[in-house]
Amino acid sequence: MDLLAQSLREAPIIEKGDYEYFVHPISDGVPMLDPKLLREITIGIIRKAELEGVDKIVTPAAMGIHISTAVSLMTDIPLVVIRKRQYGLDGEVSLAQVTGYSENEMYMNDVYEGDRVLLLDDVLSTGGTLRAIREALEETGADVADIVAVIKKTGGDNEMEDYDVKTLINVDVVDGEVVITDEQGDG
Repeated sequence: MDLLAQSLREAPIIEKGDYEYFVHPISDGVPMLDPKLLREITIGIIRKAELEGVDKIVTPAAMGIHISTAVSLMTDIPLVVIRKRQYGLDGEVSLAQVTGYSENEMYMNDVYEGDRVLLLDDVLSTGGTLRAIREALEETGADVADIVAVIKKTGGDNEMEDYDVKTLINVDVVDGEVVITDEQGDG
């Protein structure tokens, strides 16, 4: 994960209230995403995730989409995007997303009882998004085979501490800079 580590060390930091937020192509789409970085991350996810028998990849919009699309293309596992827009289609499940800096309603379709899914996201920070999705998947009766986030931001409260979440790299923001706390991530 050399490219990922280097790109994180170079990431600018902005403040959203009391929350220090790093701006990165994987989590924000800026600066532009180098295909070599996306390829490195995709391979890292495929090597780390439990993919045996997985029927679907589930990811939240928007920044999980590019990562999950790349993994879907490499594994031939279909992709389900959890959206911020309601369509009212049959089987649509509503869930509340609460992060360190926002609250939103999200909507999931095409996940059913007995589906074996990989839950995939860009960043695990407060855990609010992943926890809401995990709970919605459980209520639906889906089997969560694995949960993977590319980047884990350490140093704060994390609502996913009671779940096994694999990450590719762990970082913290200290004095306005990204510091790598574990180059191997979790799991």
